[in-house]
Amino acid sequence: MADGRAAGRATKAPKVTAPRLSPVRLEELRDDPAPDFQRGGRYDGLRFSRADADGLELSGTDFAECAFEGVSFNETQLRGATFRDCVLAEMYSPVLTAARATLRDVEIGNPRWGSAELYESGWTSVRIDGGKLDYVNLRGSRLTDVQISDCIINELDLGSVTGTRVALKNCTIGTLDLAGAKLKDFDLRGTDFRTISGLGSLSGVVIDDYQLSLLAPLLAAHLGVTVL
Repeated sequence: MADGRAAGRATKAPKVTAPRLSPVRLEELRDDPAPDFQRGGRYDGLRFSRADADGLELSGTDFAECAFEGVSFNETQLRGATFRDCVLAEMYSPVLTAARATLRDVEIGNPRWGSAELYESGWTSVRIDGGKLDYVNLRGSRLTDVQISDCIINELDLGSVTGTRVALKNCTIGTLDLAGAKLKDFDLRGTDFRTISGLGSLSGVVIDDYQLSLLAPLLAAHLGVTVL
């Protein structure tokens, strides 16, 4: 009987905590067809449709309870900007510069990003659905309750990230860098990847059996194991 209980404990699947995402509900937004974006400004309760913010200096700007529909942020300087309770649909940014930005309760739908410099950012309750991203640099960021789903990402740099309750679902990732990351409940199940660097930082990552088979030769090489 004791052996049976021990076997049951050994085969029990560990619990994985999913991201805790708060739905963004925006009501009674005011349309701003010709926004005058200013550095360090505050924008609250507005809807921006097909607005062009290309090349603007918007460091430290604060957006709260705003909806962006097809807005272009190409080469826009958003360093230290804040997005709170915002929805960004069809966001277009061949060059996105938003280092040290803060995103809290944000939904991003079908973005098109080229080179996205988002290092040392703080993301809390952020969801990205769909889209195609070339290079995303989140190095040194703090990610809490983040879900990225059905997204194609060529290169995702999460080096030195602190990630808690992060899920990458049904994504296709070329290169995933986890070097120096501190992770807990980081769920990769169902995502395809070509290669992962930073194998020494896989503690806290959740994978499925198929992904384990893909990682096996990389882990063997990392540990100096010869498989004959």
